[in-house]
Amino acid sequence: MNHRGVQFAALMLVAWCVMAITHEVGHLIGGWLGGARLQAFDLAPWRLPYSVHQPDPYPLLTLWSGPLLGVAIPWLACWLIRRDWCWLIADFCLIANGSYLALSWPSKDPLLDSRRMLDAGTHPIWIVCFCLGTIGLGYVRFRKDCVEFFLSDRDDRDSGVAGHSS
Repeated sequence: MNHRGVQFAALMLVAWCVMAITHEVGHLIGGWLGGARLQAFDLAPWRLPYSVHQPDPYPLLTLWSGPLLGVAIPWLACWLIRRDWCWLIADFCLIANGSYLALSWPSKDPLLDSRRMLDAGTHPIWIVCFCLGTIGLGYVRFRKDCVEFFLSDRDDRDSGVAGHSS
């Protein structure tokens, strides 16, 4: 694997951690804002992070805060950091949050977000809209980020530039 491939693999590892942590922190913030009592949580990205709120007077706030803040926090960070590698991570978070809801829905697992959202009263169209929007935009943006990431390596070699700092 070339140097750029190693960098990309490292960025994907960071992107996974950022996605998992910001998504679950979103649930924690939503639960806190809604007055839910936090019973247990785990933010370790190498396991499936989780949080348990009971009682939760506003479960939809708690549940939707995960994917919404899981997208918003990385994007906000990118507006502040203003680096190409950061957008690659944020756009991964965009597509991953939508994909998670889309893929967890058919599993009917009662502990995953889609099933819990439906059980708490979310109309299915809202999950569909969120998934289509995040996966659609995420795919277009993430693909562009990947192409630029790998082409920048070729451009740097062709021009004799040692590094790329955008």
